[in-house]
Amino acid sequence: MTTRELITTPFSATTTADEVLAGVDLAGIRAIVTGASSGIGAETARVLAAAGAEVTLAVRNMAAGHAVADVITGTTRVAALDLADQAAVRRFAGGWDGPLHLLVANAGVVTGGLERTSEGWELQFATNHLGHFALATGLHDALARGAADRGEARVVSLSSTAHMRANVDFDDPHFARQAYDPQLAYARSKTANSLFAVEATRRWAADGVFANAVNPGGIATGLQRNFTPAQKASLDAAEAAGTFTYKTVGQGAATTIVAAVAPQFARTGGHYLDDAQEAYTVPDDATLADHPHGVKEWALDPAAAKRLWDVSTELIHG
Repeated sequence: MTTRELITTPFSATTTADEVLAGVDLAGIRAIVTGASSGIGAETARVLAAAGAEVTLAVRNMAAGHAVADVITGTTRVAALDLADQAAVRRFAGGWDGPLHLLVANAGVVTGGLERTSEGWELQFATNHLGHFALATGLHDALARGAADRGEARVVSLSSTAHMRANVDFDDPHFARQAYDPQLAYARSKTANSLFAVEATRRWAADGVFANAVNPGGIATGLQRNFTPAQKASLDAAEAAGTFTYKTVGQGAATTIVAAVAPQFARTGGHYLDDAQEAYTVPDDATLADHPHGVKEWALDPAAAKRLWDVSTELIHG
């Protein structure tokens, strides 16, 4: 359990991303935002560019990415990235030139049934975690150069309250031996997103690279288009119980921007943010209904984070 004082900011659940960046000059910052063709990703890219950052929209749908870039004020570029395709991830990382100061691992998928990649990996874990893992590790040297330029580089990994439902299953991460449950698969991938931030910081802090995980909160985006009736019913029940409240897209992007630029998170990582603050840690048997703004111990466990890194490395590199 966390005993140190949690990191706090002047922001809250109703703060917008624009408000976090009010008066902030990001000139000289080079940023990548995955999944920036819609929703929170598009809003994240917009506010970063408006503050002066040079933003690359890393997207699967190039037409949608260009449509977003066309209405953003500031310097942007659009690049192809399919996180479920390891060859595409390698091409993207290998084609990056120069320093990188900020990587926002925003993209994510939700499936209504079992889907697999060409490797046979379960699609949600493969996209939400393994794709971003391969991207971040492939861009490590660029992030280190960015840190050498400006004193630090940051990685923001988007998690979710869904992490409260399940730890990573190291014995069967791809549902080879158990009945498939899309909600369970999504939950495991979101726990993995948090564990990545823990181990990335441990490994990369000496290079000036720090990673944090964020829960953006509930936002109506395209992510929900593949929800099954059971998933929709679960979300409706959580909303009725008061454990889930919809935010605007601007409010949803705010916690990402706090992790990306707020001075309170300078040169520190391995944290999980909720409503623009570092979240409090709860036991693994805690319920989401009782702790909708907490983070479970299993999502910050250093031993699990190291194991996940090793497993992910083996999967990616063979």
